[in-house]
Amino acid sequence: MNKVQSAQEAIRYIESGMTIGVGGWGPRRKPMALIRELLRSDVRDLTVVSYGGADVGMLCAAGKVKKLVYAFVSLDFIPLEPYFRVARQQGDIEVMEVDEGMMLLGLRAAAWRLPFIPTAIGLGTDIIKNCPDLKRVDSPYDDKEWVAMPALNLDVSLLHVDRADARGVCQIKGPDHYMDDWFARAAKHTIVSCEELVATGYFYDGEEARQVFWERSNTHSVVPIPGGAHPSSCNPFYGFDVRHFKEYADSVKAGGFAAYRDKYLGGASEEEYQQSVGGLEAIRRLPLPVY
Repeated sequence: MNKVQSAQEAIRYIESGMTIGVGGWGPRRKPMALIRELLRSDVRDLTVVSYGGADVGMLCAAGKVKKLVYAFVSLDFIPLEPYFRVARQQGDIEVMEVDEGMMLLGLRAAAWRLPFIPTAIGLGTDIIKNCPDLKRVDSPYDDKEWVAMPALNLDVSLLHVDRADARGVCQIKGPDHYMDDWFARAAKHTIVSCEELVATGYFYDGEEARQVFWERSNTHSVVPIPGGAHPSSCNPFYGFDVRHFKEYADSVKAGGFAAYRDKYLGGASEEEYQQSVGGLEAIRRLPLPVY
């Protein structure tokens, strides 16, 4: 069973109008090489589900997002992702704004093949008033009312991991795997890029297998791309690229996304992109953030 593909082959599973989930968290372990490949495609009108970072901002700036389901879109030290800010303020995208925990419940509902999961999150707040996708339900057991967080059913998920084998076993050794396991289970098709492609025997070691968080049956495409999370981080391999993110954010007022795209995304391959930022060795030298 060999699931290894190139980025170009893997992204062909994504069609216009689909709902895609993007793993990672803000500027951390985002599948940016897969996002860059998606930016090179003709795909449009996507519904994107993400704890967002530059993945969301770039897709919005490129006009590929119809609707965004999100709990936040941030670069951490840049609190609001700049191109997402523009798209949101101009009303260029439809939005479903939810709490971080509600989004997790939506992914779990999809993974468990449920239409919704009841929760108390959101009761007594304006989140329900401002989000027509959310409904309230009465408990069949008592007189309590709950918020019905709908399933976030995904056509495709895009994830980035530390290591994977050809069968789709994936490992994340950083301090947090975020919600990537639920993104994998909530999708019909999961595309995973990885820092290292390893032999199956690597996971026979119990200590290595402890950092495997979802079943290999939930991984459908494995794309080896060392450095593929840049400019986001991939702990323990490298941190996020502060200088690059600052230049990216500044481009909003100096040339716009077209200028950034021409400088860094104009090439036809990920190799050209990495050379434009100093190469893989430079990426691997980026210091890990300290919180």
